[in-house]
Amino acid sequence: MFQNIGELVILFWRTVQALPLTWRQRQKVFDQFFEIGNASLLMACILSLFIGGVIALQTGPVLVERGLASAVGGLVGMSMCKELAPVMMSVLIAGRIGSAMAAEIGSMRVYQEIDALRTMNINPVHYLVLPRIVAIACALPLLVIFSILVGWLGGALVSVGNVQIGITFKAFFSNLREIVEVSDVLNGLFKSFVFALVIGTVSCHQGLQTIGGPRGIGRSVTKAVVNAIVLILILDYFLTRLML
Repeated sequence: MFQNIGELVILFWRTVQALPLTWRQRQKVFDQFFEIGNASLLMACILSLFIGGVIALQTGPVLVERGLASAVGGLVGMSMCKELAPVMMSVLIAGRIGSAMAAEIGSMRVYQEIDALRTMNINPVHYLVLPRIVAIACALPLLVIFSILVGWLGGALVSVGNVQIGITFKAFFSNLREIVEVSDVLNGLFKSFVFALVIGTVSCHQGLQTIGGPRGIGRSVTKAVVNAIVLILILDYFLTRLML
């Protein structure tokens, strides 16, 4: 375990050192960025809309019974921006994009394409890892902003449409503005940025470590997704504790 952590830190540090070369790899960064958005936007919209609605549906009637119906907006708003949107989008990206990164780089390792890059004096970290980590670090916070807004909309629709809650759009968003501050949204975006670095580094590392043919590629994909999700949940606790 400690060897893997050390290798992850070294890979991340080499990527940080290569950041000045990002402009040269801008086309690859843009391609990865477009792929992440294209593969995740619709799923992010559906998940966020229904999760926002579920929060309102579960908490709204309880708050109404206690005369706190107007607090539904703040509760949904705070839950989405500080916790649910960053974690939910990170897990989604780890499953869809992290697995694809590990499989693609793993295939290149198995079929000796990475050795061919080294033969041509092309650094795999500069050519393969840097564009992917930069793209995911840019894309995930944007997806989280989108998820927050859609989740708020889902909560508002359920709060207005459900007869047990029955508050207006104006009351929902008025309470949301009172409770949710800009710093709450920024905290969620910072979390998603850290999670993006974790997903990119873990996925690329597993891809580069792939051995054993097609079966090895499958193992690398599984390890990349599982390790990334575990690290996301562990880091979420410590980041939440730090931001309290």
